[in-house]
Amino acid sequence: MPTQNFETISLKPHRSKLKKFFTIFIIILVIIGAGIFWWNYLFVFGEGVKSGQLNYVVKKGNLFKTYEGKLIQSGFRSQAAGSIQSYEFEFSIANDSLANYLMNNSGNYYDLHYKEYKHTLPWRGFSRYVVDKIIKMQPVQPER
Repeated sequence: MPTQNFETISLKPHRSKLKKFFTIFIIILVIIGAGIFWWNYLFVFGEGVKSGQLNYVVKKGNLFKTYEGKLIQSGFRSQAAGSIQSYEFEFSIANDSLANYLMNNSGNYYDLHYKEYKHTLPWRGFSRYVVDKIIKMQPVQPER
């Protein structure tokens, strides 16, 4: 009886193609995930200047201590019929030296430059608006 030679079938080429596909797939997912993270958390959506009287600046947070502030803008608005509310601009502050300066001069009128992000990060603050510099400060004139 003649013996037949069976060639062993190698699965190596099939496995390497599958491994190459999954490697490329994972790399593409990481790049897409990084792009989505950048777009939602690091991309500056808008920037501008807000003016008003500085109400307060506080340092707060459970794990990440960040500086938060509130600016009261002149004028009034009505959110519901029959009620009047002043314009308030709540913001986070970019660095310690800027926050300390604002704390030491609270109650004055400021023009504050801010950057707006789509979402917040815990170490950046509670607000989507992050003040990064003071354009102008005016002391409050005492009432007579």
